[in-house]
Formats: sequence, C-alpha cells, structure tokens
Amino acid sequence: MTNELMRNDALGVVTHDETAMLASLLALTSDAVLVFNESGRILLANEEAERVFRALSGSLTTQNVRMLFPPTATSTMPDASLEESLPFLLDGSSNTLICETHDGRHVRMQVRCERMHTETAAYMLCARVLIGEDGKQDGDERLLDELSRANRRLSGTLGIVLGTLDSLDVGTLFNRILDEITETMDAWATLAYVAEHDGYRLRGTTESLGNAPVPSFVGYDDPLAQLASARGSSARMQVVAPTRKDLRQGALRERTVICEDTGASISISTVSLPPFLCFVTVPIWFGGQMIALLIVGWRHARKLRKDDLALLDAVAEYLSVQLAGAFAAMRAQHAEHLDSLASELRERLLTSPKLDAKLVESVFLDAASAIESTCASLVGNVHQRTTVCSFAEGDMQTVPTGMLHTMEDERLPMVLDVSQVEGLCLWLERLGEPTQGLYVQLGQLEGAQRGFLLLKDSKEEPFEESDKSFVRRLAEDVLEVEEGERTRKRDTRISQALQRGMRNELQRVDGLSTQSVYSSATEAAYVGGDFYDLVRLPDRHACVVMGDVSGKGVEAASVSSAVKTALSAYAWEGLTPARMVSLLNDFLLGFSRLETFATLFVGVIDLPKGVLTYCSAGHPPALMVRARTGELTSLDVQSGVVGAFANMRYSNGEVALENGDTLLLYTDGVTEARNKEGAFFGEDGLREVVSRESAVGYQGLCDRIVGAVASFAGGSLEDDVALVVLRLDEVGTSL
Repeated sequence: MTNELMRNDALGVVTHDETAMLASLLALTSDAVLVFNESGRILLANEEAERVFRALSGSLTTQNVRMLFPPTATSTMPDASLEESLPFLLDGSSNTLICETHDGRHVRMQVRCERMHTETAAYMLCARVLIGEDGKQDGDERLLDELSRANRRLSGTLGIVLGTLDSLDVGTLFNRILDEITETMDAWATLAYVAEHDGYRLRGTTESLGNAPVPSFVGYDDPLAQLASARGSSARMQVVAPTRKDLRQGALRERTVICEDTGASISISTVSLPPFLCFVTVPIWFGGQMIALLIVGWRHARKLRKDDLALLDAVAEYLSVQLAGAFAAMRAQHAEHLDSLASELRERLLTSPKLDAKLVESVFLDAASAIESTCASLVGNVHQRTTVCSFAEGDMQTVPTGMLHTMEDERLPMVLDVSQVEGLCLWLERLGEPTQGLYVQLGQLEGAQRGFLLLKDSKEEPFEESDKSFVRRLAEDVLEVEEGERTRKRDTRISQALQRGMRNELQRVDGLSTQSVYSSATEAAYVGGDFYDLVRLPDRHACVVMGDVSGKGVEAASVSSAVKTALSAYAWEGLTPARMVSLLNDFLLGFSRLETFATLFVGVIDLPKGVLTYCSAGHPPALMVRARTGELTSLDVQSGVVGAFANMRYSNGEVALENGDTLLLYTDGVTEARNKEGAFFGEDGLREVVSRESAVGYQGLCDRIVGAVASFAGGSLEDDVALVVLRLDEVGTSL
C-alpha cells in the first residue's frame, strides 16, 4: 500500500511526508476507500477497495471510477460532468446504491464522497457493504428522521387530495399532482403516462427533469408496463450497473432492472427506460383496467422503503376516480368541439358557389388542424392508374402503382387507418413522413380520384374514435354536397328545357293591350315557381292567370307547367275562376309527392259586359288604376292557397271595367324585395310607384315599375319577380 501511495506523490494528492501516516490510516479502516481526480481516474485504493470493487483489468488505480458504479440518469447526456455521471453526490452526504462486487454479486452499499483539501482537485470515497436492511443508525436519530419523514408524507398526501378535488381537466390534474408527489417522496422527478389504444402516452412531467431524455410512449408489451400490470400495485425498481462485457461493447442498448418486491429481473431497452437509477412504478386502475402509470424516480441510487409504496398506492386509488372523470370530460368536450366544427365545415360546403377541389382541400386542412395532424392530398389519374401525393411541405411524390387503387366496387367514402392499406406505412417511413393516421378516399371529383392522408407522428397521441367519426362525417358531407351539386346541375338543365317549353307569353286578345316582365333572381336560370298566362276565349272573353308555386327547380317547373295547362283547359270549359281553382286544388293534392302548394290569381274578363270576375287564392291583391279618376284600388276578395288542404272553399270577386282602366298583377317577389338595411319594398311602396308611373303613361309601365323595385333593392333581387299589366281598350263594344 505504501508503494502505491509513493507512486502517486507526484500527482499532488499527498506529500511524501504524509504518505506513511495516510497509509496507516487506510490500513486501519474497514471501509473501502478510493481517491480519484476530476477526470474520474482512481489515484489511490486501499486493500478493502481492491477486495470489494471489481476492476476490469489489473489494479483499481488504472481504472476510471465511473466503471465501478452504474451510470446516473444523466450520464448519457452530452458533456455530462463528473457529478452528473456518478450515482452518488460529492458533498459528503450518505448514498445507498447497488454495486457489483469482484465476484459478480450485486450488493447494497452505503457510499460517502467529498472533495479533499489538497493542492490538486481530488475526491475521497468511502464505501461499506450493508448487511442489514437499514444499516447502522442511532436509535433516537432514526426515530426523529422517521417522524419528520412521516409528517412530510402526510402533508404531501393531503396536498394532492385537496389540490385535485373535482378537477375535470387532465392537464391541470397532472400539473397539480406531479410536483406534489415529487416533493413528498424526496424524488428527482415524476412522469405520468396515460393509457391509449396501443400503449401509454406521456402526458406530464415535472420541471425538475430538465432536458433529460424521457420516453414519450410505453407499449403494452413493454416489459416495464407488463411488470406494473402483473404486479397490480406500486413496485420498487433498481437499475443494475452494467457488466464488464456491457462496458466493453460501448453504448448500452439494454439495461437490467430488478424489481425489489418480486425479485424479478427484466431487460429494458435504453430507449424505453426512464432516466432514473431507481424508481417506483405506480399503476392507476379503474374498472379493471390500468388507465395510467406514474413513475417516481431518483437521479442517484438509493434505498426505497415499503411504506412509500403503501402511500403511493393510496394516492393512486384516489386519483383513479379523478382521472376517469377528467378523461370522460375531456373526451366529451373534444367530441362536442368536433361536432360543432363539422357543422361549420358542412355549411361552408353548402354555401360556397362551387364545390371544387380547392374548396374540399381547404376543408380537410381545417379538419386536420382540429385533430392535430398534417394533411396530404391525393390526386389519382384514372386512365394511367397513378396517384400523386402532395405533402404539407409542398413535396410531391408518386404513390406506388396499385397501392391506393380506386376501389370502384367499394362503398365511398372510405376512411381507413393508414396501417390498413398494405405497404402504405412502409412507403411513408421511407419518405421520412409520419406513419400514423387516416386514409380518406372520396372518389371522383372534377375528373380525378381525390383523397387525403391525415398524418401524425407515431410518438404522438393516436386518433380517438371521435376523431375518426369526425373525419368520416366530413367525407360523407363532401360526397353528399357533391351529389347535390350534380343533381342541381341536372335539374337546371331540365328546368331550362321546361322553361323553354312553357314560356310566359301573353296571347293577343282584341280589345286588350298587354305588357309583362319576368326577372329571375339567379343567372343560373333555375326555373322558379312564378308564371303567368293570358288565354283568348270566344266572344271577346279572356282568362288571365298569375301564379307562384312553392319551391324551385324541376318540381316547381313541373307543377307550374301542369297548372297552366289545367287552367287553360278549365277556362275553355267556361268555368268560373273559383270553380277552376277548386278543381286545381284537388288536382295538385294528388299531383306531387312533395308538399307543393301555389298562390293564384285567376280572372275572367268579359269585355262586352265590362266585368272582371276573379279568384285570388292566397296571392298578393291585384291593383286596378281607374282611367277616368286615376284612383288606385285593390281587388281584396281573398281565398286560401291551392294544393295545401283538401275541401278548401274558394270565392269569386267581381269588379266593373271601363275603357282605359289598367289591371296590374304581380308576385310576392315585388313586395318582398329588400334594401341594404333589410326593409321591405312592400305594398305601400308598390302602390306609390304604380300611382306615379301610371300618370306618366302606359308605354313602358312594366319596365319602369320593375326598375324602381330593383333600384330599391340595390340592383339585386333575392326572389323571382313577375309582373303583368293589362289595359282595357274596348269595353262594352261588340266587334
């Protein structure tokens, strides 16, 4: 031993004069003693140290002290200092850890290490193998420590309970308990993992962990998760120091962990291992399922006590109910948000002028953001059977032929997990893209197969069922709106054909001057329900019709055409207007499978007698301008609408006619026109315009009235407008 000390004089650890005395002291102590410098190189070692510790080769003084002890949680971090890379403190405090002896056994040691007061920085370490469970400690001192420790545990437990009562937010719940648990257990840090469909996702850590690497995911098949599940309660875990063979291999891929409570020894990948040298796994159970896993860890090896496990199990039992409630509230809130967003996106699809690929892509981009994923669009060429994928970063890749086949025989839309499409995960992985997500196939849109990939990193929380339902609903909405768009275009073509076949034209009747205007509210020329007609009858009689059928498109056009045809036939039979409308009511009730109704004005003009007999069935009242006085009157005899109720009674009205009198018929598109403030044009507005413009003269009267209405509405009419003006030129004369 003296020779060993002499060889180290030059290192400045001890002087030559102190060598003999130091050698005597080291020989007398029963502890294993090591002296090492700032780089970790062992400078001195007594015989007990040579006996206890396991040197890799030769004497201990040729080794680095790091090789004798298991690495700390931070030793794998770059630029770790000597203190960070050793499993004990260098401040003289006592540490308990597991070490490997010269004969390969793992024993518990009590270690103390502090800096020496020497010219060159050096540290002295004293180690003792512990034989008993608790080592040696003065009884009174131990009792005081136990009381202090129990007080901290009780205070910490109460803090956890009081701080988390009725907490329905998972993030808030973890933020409150993790720091409290760490402080209560005198630990370095605490991790919280939450069960998902494929494993446990990291949902919370304490700030004390710093930048230490932490596994973000623990699979159900992970040895640590399986051990925690099988154990069923808290368990003490110790990371075993690497063997000589392990150290020779360089970077460690696996570490051995011993469960002190079961004696089980398991190998865990260093990627999946928490950054602790000893830790406690705390499973949280609810309804027979392990819903979460807490890991309370220490940076340096230490002795863990059984009563700590009882405390943590009590905390876990309390948290199980709190977490279950928080999970339920979180999922309900998330599902409610997605439901609201789905309605907003559907409304955007319905109200946009055109459903095109750009609109659909914008909708799916918003959907991807809502479920915390990225969106890649898929465009397939049906003829070449190729598909191009455009990722969020603008990168475009051709998908391997046949991977995303068009699936013409499958029901669309399709929403599948990416893993369900053969080869897709492997292709995404080769591109460096996320491999977790959903594949959406919409089918044909604007001449190409369209689809999307909603992707997220495999380390992130997987999609919940509410996420998948949200995407599926959105895809169905797109196809429903797209089908409605096709139907609308088809109906437009049919409606236009019907419109051409049933043009609103007034027949020429001797003794009458006529004007008419029909203004469509849309450029698409969707046939609305507005229509009018003038039927020339024998003996200088005429039948004038103005009507408005509810709805638009093919149904309204079909009903309008049928009504005009039926009324023309009834008029030739010489029926009164009320009788015509009554027969038409029965006809309409059986004509349409939809609930279609109409408002009508039917008037029969008898020029020789100078009488107008009319039936106004729910229609805006016609206006009469008297030529002799300029007075404006309304034809106010009203009946109910047509085609809504069976056995409806309809009444005739009658008015005398004179030469030059003017009859004005219109639909509600005139009176219901609005200005930019939302005010209606109304009947009063119409009467004012008719009085003013009729005084100007008959020529162009129709156009001037419609122009006034359009000007009031700011040039934009929200409904179809129909207007007919008849001037009675030859009343009471026979030709």
